[in-house]
Parts: sequence; structure tokens; C-alpha cells
Amino acid sequence: MVVGGGPAGLLCGVLLARAGIRVTVLEKHADFLRDFRGDTVHPSTLELFHQLGWLDELLALPHSRIDDVSVRVAGRNYKAVSFSHLPVAAPYIAMMPQWDLLDFLARKGGEYPSFDLLMSSEASDVSLDATGRVDGVKLSWGVTLPARLVIAADGRRSILRKACDLPLETLGAPMDVLWFRLDKPEAMKGASFGAVDAGKMLIFIERRDYLQCAYVLPKARAVSLQAQGIAAFRATLRGLVPELMESVNELTDWSQVSMLDVALDRLTRWHRPGLLAIGDAAHAMSPIGGVGINVAVQDAVATANILAVPLAAGSDPDPLLADVQSRRWRAVTRVQWLQKLAQDRVVGPLLERTEPFEQAPWPLRLLNRFPLLRRVPGRVIGMGFDPERIESPHVVKTP
Repeated sequence: MVVGGGPAGLLCGVLLARAGIRVTVLEKHADFLRDFRGDTVHPSTLELFHQLGWLDELLALPHSRIDDVSVRVAGRNYKAVSFSHLPVAAPYIAMMPQWDLLDFLARKGGEYPSFDLLMSSEASDVSLDATGRVDGVKLSWGVTLPARLVIAADGRRSILRKACDLPLETLGAPMDVLWFRLDKPEAMKGASFGAVDAGKMLIFIERRDYLQCAYVLPKARAVSLQAQGIAAFRATLRGLVPELMESVNELTDWSQVSMLDVALDRLTRWHRPGLLAIGDAAHAMSPIGGVGINVAVQDAVATANILAVPLAAGSDPDPLLADVQSRRWRAVTRVQWLQKLAQDRVVGPLLERTEPFEQAPWPLRLLNRFPLLRRVPGRVIGMGFDPERIESPHVVKTP
């Protein structure tokens, strides 16, 4: 049983069903139509769909693409990241509404007779057998569903990891993020970049018909910012990017802005007998690099790679749960180390800075001058560390 119908939970369920294993995925909401904000499908994830033979079908869905990333400092754009060199079928980031991605995975799962997706089914606790092993999931309305193995993919506020008292290490984050949408000015078509100045940071991601915007601010400053009024916020945005002069007038009320409470943490043990945590339930990522769902998807693939054959054979999965964490630990901790380094050395000092920039910091100038250097952050952001390949068997053929 998989708890959580996000990208990691659904893909894990689909891969297990593809290997002939009976699997039920529980999703607490009635549908996937929510503003997930984390809509970046990186080259590493696109490559997995390519390996499954699904890439063309996925990319037929509405999406935009990011081939490179620039940063604007002191009124000038500096090229910083390039993905086009990556040796994969789709060397770019696909910006795709996550509900479309989840609907796609749900449809793929529905092609396998051993796959079940239960919507409006919120897990509230685990059930235990006489030995203390997890043997099922309790739903919020009192029903208990038995399971040979429970995979907790229920997000950064995981109910199941809390219920199982799995040990959590908090790494901390110095910022929060305000998310909002703006109409896309003609002058900004084809643009995906960040704009920074003293104490200010704004990220733009081009979508098909709007800009997805993230305003980064110091931790716990949202209340004081809101107290200044929405007009003051509009003025801040105009000052960062003059091209938004007209578009920011769309922001008339704080209800149009939502806050992401940024967290960076990880379980030091992802499992206990009968249960395995993956994705955000095992490690919450900072939004830096937009890597969260892609790291979670890698967890799902590793889980299926390690567990599919033993589960299909009826073997006890418990001795193998630590292998999933061991296989993924280096990749996860390296990404989190880089995110924390960026938070502590770049984002935090920038948000506390009071003097305007006269020119970009030297690393950014170096990246802009030498195109080959942009491949380094492109490789790390686009592919991560130790990317997985689909190794779980394809036993059940779709019609």
C-alpha cells in the first residue's frame, strides 16, 4: 500500500503494479486540481519516462520548457545555468502543472489490473500487529486497510512518519517564499530568471500563458510585509523588474499570494518493520533548484528496483527497507548539503544585505563569460546525483 498520491507515490505504485504486484495508492483529496507550485519536471525525471516509453505521450500534455536560466543583477542579465548539453532524451526542464502529471500517472496505473487508486482516502494512523510491526493503515473515518508493506509518500508533513516516531533531523532554512501569478508581458516572453538586489530576490518561471513568481523573504517576515499593504509589495516588485510595471497591478489583495513555509529536513531512519518513507516524507527539500519532486521520484524508482521482485515472490520486504535508504542516502544528502550551502552562503546574506549591487558577484560573472561552466550547475540541477534507471521488471502488459 502506498499512502500519498503525489509524483513519488503514484510512480511507485505504477512501477509495482507493472511488476505484477497488487498495490493500492491512497490519496486524501478528491482530485489533483490544486496549486502545487512545484511543477518543475527535470531532465532526470523526463529520462525515466523515456525509459518507460512514455515520454512522447507525457510531452503531448501542455507544458513550457526551460533550456537555461539567467539571473538579473544591477539591471543586467547574466547567464548562469544550461541544460542543453545533458545526454538525455529531453535536456530541459518541462514546466507542467502537477495535476496534469498526476492525472497522467493515474491513467498509466489504471492500465494495470493490480493497481488501485482510492481518492478521498486520508490516512490518520498505522495499525500494528502483536509484534509491533506495521500491518496496515487507519483511515480518517475509522476503517483499517491491511497491507503487507506500507510506503509513506504523504509529504513533508507526513502523518505516518509522525505516527511511527521516525527520527527527524532539521537542517533549517533562513527564508520563506511567497508564490503568485502575473500576466506575462511581451518583453518577458521566453524568460525564466531570477532578479536580485539588496534584501530582495524574485524568481520568474515562464508558463504557457503567465509567469509563476516566487518572492523570497527572510524567515517569519511575511507578517510584517503584509502589514505594509499590498501596494508596498507591488512597488517592491516594480523596482526589481521594470518590465512588470503593468502586470503587478493585478495584485490587489493578499489572497492572491500564498506562502510556502520553507523546510529542509530528513529522517535519519526511513523505515521500521512494515513501513518505508520516501520522497518528502523522508526528506523535505528547499525550493532551491526546484529539485524536490525529482528527488522524490528517484526514491520511488529505487524502491521499485529493490522491492518489486522480492514482493512478487512473496518474500519478507522488511530486511530490504534499509537498502532503499542506503541506495538513496548519498544523493539526498548531497543535494541537501548544496541547498543548505546556498541558503547559508548566498540566500541568507543576500536577504540581509542593505547596499545595492553595483555589479554581479564574481561567480555569476564567471558563469556568464564562460558557457562551458554553466554545464556544471545544469548537470547538478538537471540530473542530481546517482540518478536511477528503471530496473523493476515489466511483467504485466497493458492492453
